[in-house]
Amino acid sequence: MLSRRNIRIKVMQILYALSRDSNQSCDHLLKQYRLSIKASFDLYLFSLYFLIRIAQYARTDAEKRQGKLLPSNEDLGFVAKLAENPLMASLFQHAELSKYFSRLKFDAFLDTDLIRNLYQEYAKSESYKAYVYSPDDSTETHRTVLLDLFKFCVNNESFAEILEDQFPNWIDDKSLIVGSIKKTIKALPAEFDFLEAYLPNDEAVLEFGETLLTQVCTGDKALLAIIEPTLKNWDADRVAIIDMILLKMAVCELMYFKSIPTKVTLNEFVEISKLYSTEKSKDFINGILDRLMKQLEKEGKIAKAGRGLLD
Repeated sequence: MLSRRNIRIKVMQILYALSRDSNQSCDHLLKQYRLSIKASFDLYLFSLYFLIRIAQYARTDAEKRQGKLLPSNEDLGFVAKLAENPLMASLFQHAELSKYFSRLKFDAFLDTDLIRNLYQEYAKSESYKAYVYSPDDSTETHRTVLLDLFKFCVNNESFAEILEDQFPNWIDDKSLIVGSIKKTIKALPAEFDFLEAYLPNDEAVLEFGETLLTQVCTGDKALLAIIEPTLKNWDADRVAIIDMILLKMAVCELMYFKSIPTKVTLNEFVEISKLYSTEKSKDFINGILDRLMKQLEKEGKIAKAGRGLLD
């Protein structure tokens, strides 16, 4: 689930915390990094749980309609398809997923009123009404409405608020989670091992992320010594904190990660600077890294192998 860009951003955030409190040890930073990785997976699970709970409310809706003294034709024709279709059923009945939900005590985060309100608001949409009363019972029809429901949730303030309250990483991880939930829905019905695709990957999380964090943390002064001569008229103390962190991470990646092409490193850190630093940072990062790459290549400090040889 986590791409290398996600990992880079998490490492950057941990290093930024170090810049605010230099008394933190590398071991402490690693613990914080691991917690941030776990938080992303937990957020994915919670978002999926939230979606399931809203879909399940269709059963309650059906019961209320059937319990009316004078049900309308609309009530009589209502079917809890949102809850009972095979795609959702594969999630309801997934034993491992249920264990995660129970272990993380997600039921304590959501009250019935919130679920009911979100369901009722979505139930007003023309797409949902068309789905409920249509005889079409195809897999694609169920998948389309589930994607539509999730889109509705993502754009709903109440949904966003509860996610932000429970998971401070929602803002940073939003695109990651949205993409992962969409991928999950598109792959339904859920296979017994579908969660494996979303668990933190050792190669990205450990071999790349933890190594990058440790190298920058322990080699801070050496990395600064490499960067400073390329700043020309810039004093290192005047460089934005985030920009300096990104430069140190990029230099570390250029020198110690042989399988990552230099152009990938350059492009990735320029893109991250657009998201997290100043308006002028992308040009600054691009220019400094271009100089650094030429300098390091000239000094024989960049030695790429395998995929890293590809431009």
